[in-house]
Order: sequence, then C-alpha cells, then structure tokens
Amino acid sequence: MDGSGPSLVELYRRIRAATLALAEPLAIEDQVVQSLPETSPTKWHLAHTSWFFETFVLKPGLPGYRPLDERYALLFNSYYVAAGDRIPQPQRGLLSRPTVAEVRAYRAHVDAAMLRFFERPAAALLPIVEVGLNHEEQHQELILTDAAHALSLSPLEPAYRVAAPAVEPPAPRLDWRSFPGGTVEIGAPASRGFAFDNERPRHADLVRPFAIATRAVTSGEWRAFIADGGYRRPELWLSDGWDACVRGAWTGPLYWDDAGQRERTLLGTRPVEPDLPVAHVSFYEADAYARWAGARLPSEVEWELAAAAGPTTAAGALLESGRLRPSVAGALIGDVWEWTASPYLPYPGFRPLAGTLGEYNGKFMSNRMILRGGSCLTPSRHIRPTYRNFWVPETRWQMTGLRLARDL
Repeated sequence: MDGSGPSLVELYRRIRAATLALAEPLAIEDQVVQSLPETSPTKWHLAHTSWFFETFVLKPGLPGYRPLDERYALLFNSYYVAAGDRIPQPQRGLLSRPTVAEVRAYRAHVDAAMLRFFERPAAALLPIVEVGLNHEEQHQELILTDAAHALSLSPLEPAYRVAAPAVEPPAPRLDWRSFPGGTVEIGAPASRGFAFDNERPRHADLVRPFAIATRAVTSGEWRAFIADGGYRRPELWLSDGWDACVRGAWTGPLYWDDAGQRERTLLGTRPVEPDLPVAHVSFYEADAYARWAGARLPSEVEWELAAAAGPTTAAGALLESGRLRPSVAGALIGDVWEWTASPYLPYPGFRPLAGTLGEYNGKFMSNRMILRGGSCLTPSRHIRPTYRNFWVPETRWQMTGLRLARDL
C-alpha cells in the first residue's frame, strides 16, 4: 500500500462485503449448483476465499487462533498440494454440507479473527493479505461466471438480476492503431504497487511492426463469420480446435441460440446485440475468426504495448458499472477478456511466491493461453494493463472475446 488509498483493513472489509453482495441475488439452491467440472458452486467460493485467509494469515499470524471446523481445510483447499488434501474440483457440487448458512458463519468467524489480526498485524504477512484480497476479487468474477453457466441450463431462463433492456449506441467504426515495433518493455515494475508474481519481472522484448484493432470484434461481425460457414470450415481451425468444435457441436458462442438471435445472460435471455463485443468464445474460435477475417490475434506483448500507449483511463464496462454485460467501448480495459496468441509461460527471470503460495500461478504455465484486459465482471481495482489471465483454449463460460491484429 502506498498510503494514498484506503487502509488494508478498510480494503478487507470492503472486498469481503462485496463478495457477499454478489451472492445475494442468488437463491440458496443456486449457490450449491456446480454445472461444469471446471466451475464451482457459489457456496464453495464463499468458503474457499475464507480458507485462504485462515490458512495463510490466521494460522501462522494470529496467536491462539482456532478454526471453526478443522475439516473445512479438506473441503475448501483448491489446488495447493503443499497445504494438504483436497476434494477434487469436479466433486465440489456434491458437498451438500456445510450448508450455505454454515459457510456464512465460517466467513464471519474468519472475518472476526482477521480484525483481531489487524490490531497487531505481523508485518511479514501483510503482503499475503494483499494477495488474499486480489485472490478474492478473482473469485468475485468467478461467482458471476459460474452462476451464469448454472442459470443458463434452466429451461425457466432465470436471470441473476432483472433489468430492462437498454438502447445501445452503434459500435465505433473498426480502425487500426499502428506501432513501429522494436525493443519494448513489458511487465509490472517492481516499484509500482501490487502485481501477481506472473506479471514480473519487467523485461525487454522484441516486437515487429504491427497494427491492432481499435475495438473488440462484435456480435454482428461474428454473425457474418457464422453465415460464411465459419463453424463448418476446418481449414480455418487449428487441429485441436476443430476437434473441440466437433466434439462440442459448436455452432456459435456458448450462450447463443441456434438461430443466433437470442442469448442467455446474467440479465436473462435477451436479443443478441450486434454492436456489443462478442463474448463466450474459446481461444480456438477466436483464432479461427481471425484467420477468416484475414488477420490474427495479437501477442500479449503487442497487447500490452498498445495498452501502455493509452488512454487506459477510458475503460469499458467493469463490475462497478453494474451492466453485467459488455459495452460498445473500444477500450482495451474492460468489456471482455481478450484472447491473445501467446501461451502462458514465465517471463525471463520469473520467480514464484515463496512457500505454498508459489503454487498460485507458476504451476499452471502449461497448455493455457493468455487473455488480457478484464471484462464487465472484473472489479476495477483488480485490473491493470500488465495483468495476465490464463485459461485452457477450450474455455467458453468465461467472459471471453477478441481483438484483431495484423502485421505491417
């Protein structure tokens, strides 16, 4: 913390309250559903984020701390092998107990202990508290994306929040920003606030001249791709992507109907808005579209170079906007996560966090692709131009879209 913003305890209170607020629109029955092996029930997110503070802050840093229930360590560990045994992720939805009420009591127990910790905090653990707050913000977004998938499976077409459709302005004309290339620096500076370990160290990279689109690809443009046989033309697809397309019987973005006219959203089933950025497409679909459009996906170096050139303050929709869907803004920050052509690999000189927290990012640097920029479900405090998101290339239930690039 640099002293210019809220204190760590104030941030803790604010972020923990925001997580509970995101769960409020969901019925108890909604909060226990796991609709994909890769997702988690809302109840589990509420508990796991509490387990994080209990495990990495309270147990080592608050003398006399006693867990509410020692068995929760097994239930709510995610993937930290060094922290002990875990329930496999696909089985999280089978945990009918503890109940949602008991999980909320667990959160209250951890929160009360954390406030005692803040009275005389161990200085060495304060950076871990900051990691925990950023970790919780990640799970705030996951609460929404996981719930959106679960709600989308109901024939009743429920909404997370009911809102009247708004009249959207037309999308800006697609244009291109050119960059001369050369040696550039990317990554989070060591002296600039919080960043995850995978965003560092800042380092030099070589970039060839390129151009990047001034906005994301829209749903209307995606319709043209579908109409031109985009999902039936294997020559546009990577081999693994074509296999995924056939295996999943993909004919359009995840939540679109077969006619491409309506889509399931957190606000209920709505007409597809042709001028809004397309969302819920996999890396494979994004790559195939780029080929069809005579372009390509940007590398993460190109994306970060463009973001650093600004203006990054003119962000699109983020979580605080309350939209729960993308806007027509052309900004690189917000609206939809943008797939890049870059695999998730360590930066030169990468060093993971010490101890068990070293499992947070580094162990996933295989078979995943980088996304940049955040989405309409990302907390604004959480996103920055250097942020590296990563998912397996088949991922579609996240708020994922794309922006084109091309060589010069």
